[in-house]
This record gives sequence, structure tokens and C-alpha cells, in this order.
Amino acid sequence: MTTTREALLSALEDGPVDGPTLAERLGVSRAAVWKQVDALRGEGFGIEAGDDGYRVREVPAYGGSALAFGLDAPYGIEYHDRVASTNDRARERAEAGAADVAVVADEQTGSRGRLDREWTAPAGGVWASLVLRPERPPAAVPMYTLAAAVAVTRAAREAGADATIKWPNDVLVAGADGERKLAGILTEMEGEADRVSWLVIGIGVNANVDRDDLPSGATSLRAEIGDVDRRTFLQGVLAEFHGLTGDGADLRDTLDAWRDHASTLGRRVRVETPRETVVGRAADVRFPGSLVVETDGGERVVHAGDCEHLRPAE
Repeated sequence: MTTTREALLSALEDGPVDGPTLAERLGVSRAAVWKQVDALRGEGFGIEAGDDGYRVREVPAYGGSALAFGLDAPYGIEYHDRVASTNDRARERAEAGAADVAVVADEQTGSRGRLDREWTAPAGGVWASLVLRPERPPAAVPMYTLAAAVAVTRAAREAGADATIKWPNDVLVAGADGERKLAGILTEMEGEADRVSWLVIGIGVNANVDRDDLPSGATSLRAEIGDVDRRTFLQGVLAEFHGLTGDGADLRDTLDAWRDHASTLGRRVRVETPRETVVGRAADVRFPGSLVVETDGGERVVHAGDCEHLRPAE
């Protein structure tokens, strides 16, 4: 999407604007305004030209311009119908100097999860990776992962799904056959000891996808509550995430939000770390996202690992 088109959409968000005003505000000719309006109509926007100016009556269901229109967060949108991996593309953008960009795709053909595990990402899901350059120390980066999980959980609940978070960042939905994974977060970073050069937060949500097209143990919004408006859903995720992590935000507030939505706390868990297995009761989460586990041998603080919720008998 061109810069002029982005500015035009932004100008039209608050209501009708006449051609001369748009041309002056955008620094282009009235003919250029008309050309961009026509291009937006070609993308599926319903834009009327009335006595009081241009007005947006209809927004496309999904896509770059659609996601940018009315987005309450300062992120540019790079949209692809299909891409190998939004995280890979976001990393390319980050290494080229980009910031505050959300790379979004309808379908991913080579996506992956933590530890390079395969992550199915068919058309109809919400697949997005944010490129950020936060002025934070690397030690604070895990909080961005927790914030993304909170943002997805809040958006899922707003849509009607009873979503919770399994430490640190898996979004689950509980059903008669147990907990199923709805979404996951994959964070990548480059930096030095005292600063973050760039941060990529990958968000994968099984939205309007049939459960049969997902791996065992996974679910989708379609399976739980029916299809959702992906544009509204992703805009909600991005707005929530920015509210938790943007300029002036206290990252420690994310811990309280995470606790409010967690299904792990109070549960008996098994956490596989690179060096050992920790089994006990998940008691709390501490900055910057470490899990506190009460074991038979005393309290353990786990900074990273794969967490499994155990049944009481285990």
C-alpha cells in the first residue's frame, strides 16, 4: 500500500472529507486523490462521493488496506495472500531497518513453532509477525511474549471463546475432551548485552480453519464459536498488544493481566527444561515471565521450558 493511500485512508476514518481538503492534507492533486480512491474501490472498499465529500461505507473483509483502516495501534501493515513464514519475512524487514510493521498473511507454507516444530497455517487463520525496536534491555523481552499471549486471549474472549493461557504463551480452549491449543507465539530477537536491536513477535491463531485441517490437540475459533471477523480480531490483538507494551507502558502490568487469564497457576505441572524436568504446583509468574513451581524439594524458578498440565493422578 502506498504512503498516499495510507494517508488517504487515515483521513477518511473520521468521516466524510471533500476532495480539495484531501488534496491539501495529502499534498497531492485532486486527480491523484481520485486515482487513490479508485484504487481503494478496486481493493473492495465501498467509498461514496457525496455533497459533503468522500465517505467509506464498506471495508473489505481482510487484507492490508482493510487492516490499516481504523487500526488503533501505530503499526504499518504488510499483507501477503501467501508467504512461507511471516516471521521469516518480518526478520528480513527488521534486518533492513524496519520498525513498527506487522507482516500478515492469509496462508503460510513453511511456518514453524518453538524449537522449529511444524506449525500448520492454512488459509483462514490469523498469521502475523510484528517488527519492533523497543528501547528495553534484552532481559525484558520475555514480557513481550506474555503480552502477545494476553492480547490474543483477550481478543478470543471478546469473540466468545473461553480462552486461557498455558505458561508461557500457548492460548488454549478447554472442552469435554480436554484442553486444545488455539494459538501460539514465537519470539525472535537480535541485540547486545544492554539493548535490543530488533524484536519479532510471531502470532499464529487458528481462526476460520476446520479442526480437521489442524494437528491433533489443536482447535480453532471456527470449531469453538464459528467464524470470526478476522480483520476486527487482528486489529483487537494489535491494539491490546500496543496498550501493554507501547511507549509509557509498564511491562510489569502485563504480569497481572497474564495471571488473570492463566490456566497454569494452581495446577500441577511438568516443565521440561534443557537440563532437567521440574514437577510440582505452578504457584506464580515473576518478572520477566519466569514460572515459580513448588516442588517436593522446595520452590523452583523456571525461566524457559515446555510446560505440561498434569492430571491430579499424575
